[in-house]
Amino acid sequence: MVVNKEIENRVFELKELLEEYNYQYYVLDAPTVPDAEYDRLFHELKGIEEQCPILKKSDSPTQRVGAEPLKKFTSIIHKVPMLSLDNVFSFDDLNDFKNKIYDRLTKEGAGTEAEMKFSCEAKLDGLAVSLFYVDGKLVSAGTRGDGKVGEDITLNIKTVKSIPLSLRNNYPKEIEVRGEVFMPKKSFLKLNKEAENANEKTFANPRNAAAGSLRQLDSKVTAKRNLAFYCYGANIINGDAKFDTQTELLNYLKTLGFPLCSASKTVKGINAVEKYYQDILNKREKLEYEIDGVVIKVDDLEMQDVLGFVSRAPRWATAYKFPAQEEITLLNSVDFQVGRTGAITPVARLEPVFVGGVTVSNATLHNLDEIEKKDIKIGDTVIVRRAGDVIPEVVCSVLAKRGKHVKTIVFPKNCPSCDEPLYKEEGEAVIRCMAGLSCSAQLLESIKHFVSRKALNIDGLGSKLVEKLVEIGLIKTVADLYNLELESLANLDRMGDKSAQNIINALDASKRPSFARFIYALGIREVGESTAYSLASSFENLDKLISADYNSLIEIQDIGQIVAHHIQDFFATSSNILTINELLSLGIDIQYEEIDKSKQTLSGKTIVITGTLISHSRDELKQKLKALGAKVAGSVSKNTDYLIAGDKAGSKLAKALELGVEIILEESLDKLLA
Repeated sequence: MVVNKEIENRVFELKELLEEYNYQYYVLDAPTVPDAEYDRLFHELKGIEEQCPILKKSDSPTQRVGAEPLKKFTSIIHKVPMLSLDNVFSFDDLNDFKNKIYDRLTKEGAGTEAEMKFSCEAKLDGLAVSLFYVDGKLVSAGTRGDGKVGEDITLNIKTVKSIPLSLRNNYPKEIEVRGEVFMPKKSFLKLNKEAENANEKTFANPRNAAAGSLRQLDSKVTAKRNLAFYCYGANIINGDAKFDTQTELLNYLKTLGFPLCSASKTVKGINAVEKYYQDILNKREKLEYEIDGVVIKVDDLEMQDVLGFVSRAPRWATAYKFPAQEEITLLNSVDFQVGRTGAITPVARLEPVFVGGVTVSNATLHNLDEIEKKDIKIGDTVIVRRAGDVIPEVVCSVLAKRGKHVKTIVFPKNCPSCDEPLYKEEGEAVIRCMAGLSCSAQLLESIKHFVSRKALNIDGLGSKLVEKLVEIGLIKTVADLYNLELESLANLDRMGDKSAQNIINALDASKRPSFARFIYALGIREVGESTAYSLASSFENLDKLISADYNSLIEIQDIGQIVAHHIQDFFATSSNILTINELLSLGIDIQYEEIDKSKQTLSGKTIVITGTLISHSRDELKQKLKALGAKVAGSVSKNTDYLIAGDKAGSKLAKALELGVEIILEESLDKLLA
């Protein structure tokens, strides 16, 4: 076929028509043509593109059928981190969430309304994704991953018909859109039926089906799975669009072509949030998709900015989870597991039962106090619940069904792994093995933690391989990881020279960790990522951290009396110091971030940024100010020292003028930073 202007115009016309019909179908939920008409136009466009490949573009509707299979997924860096949400499980918890918001807003001088507005959304049980558009075209898509880096699933995302490949009018230069990909209930039932007919493995629930479909290396398989998408937020990376509320932002995204969940609603006051929650809970079974709760967000975007974030979640949003689904089954026996910190956890071995979409055969009994309080015995008929729809737990015994031959659950007096005596600290419910790394179970869990992604991130050393290395005696301490030899690894079952070499390379690559990562990798009780970062920022080097006294520890943000004692106890244990010294002797070179306090010219100053800046991105400017010792706040108050005002500065500038806060315009910014 010869390409001429008439054919080019027809291709353009077909693309416009198909995208419009997609918008009517998925976004407006008001189709104007039957499916047969859509299919006819689609196949006409596909036929022209096959005869004239030069006319086939990446944003064509025909590109939703899938591309050539990938060999593996590559990584993708999110422009703005994808954070998780904290959970609440009752109206009392919801009230606590609201009170914390009000307290923080009052503390920051932002003020609060008696009845704040909240944006409420159905919490879809799918897979969170991030979509990046440049000049209105879908450029890339990624999974959440660790929040900063996810997997590039662009080819698979393009097969989801409800996701626009091109945005409609008035789109920004660059925008990163967030939403949930899910599998409708009808599609899930159809998929499992087809799998059963083909004697293939079925999916446990729609969420697993959606996640598995998006992680197919062959996007043609994804295209057949009939996935859907609802948008719940966005970050405008480069553009002038401004909004006052979450509701306005969502309505704008709808005009760009993104489908929104029809169950979303903006309400006023916490009692209205509870009513929304109860209404949607009652409708749960009738919905076309699976949900496991609702998401509650402060609607005012400026208030969101003031409230900010903790290390892994926004303070201005929470997930209000539905009551966990429960079932009855038989408790056959109890085993005792040893955790990384020596905690002994009783695990119930159950008669397998289907709960909340999965088959459960094991459940936690938490600790001895819980067992006694719930009066649970071996041989009991028990109620099993998936707490938070994630972790199975035994709720209680059904006393009316208790037989004569039940047995009391007896905790061991000695560690089931190393046979050392167990110990219960005063005021704690947990019974522990205090043998530390000399206990093989604690050693195993410590090594798994040490090599994990958030610690030293040693690729290739998964749980099963670590268990094997400990079992055959190649690893007896964490430091032994760096004594592993290529030949020993290559001789393991299912290993081979190439895989062994990759592990050796990964071990070498892990030898220059940041101070914060190294602290986290040590596995000190209750020292997570955020606390590890605080410690790394507060001490110049490892020696000073090891010798830190109690008073200097509790002065650090995030560290209270109990955590301070855990840190001191860890470094007071000679075996731990021996392991650390061994790691250093084997080539671990901790990378310290040098802090020159003489250059912290803004130490003690509180600064607020508002408006659009040309010379700096907001994140870049924040980092520079923090490096100079300043605190960067989200709202103007009487405690604000400076307001940096760019173009189109609004209410923050007005408040700063009212309070007499010093205003720094962009042309004077270099002087401040110097």
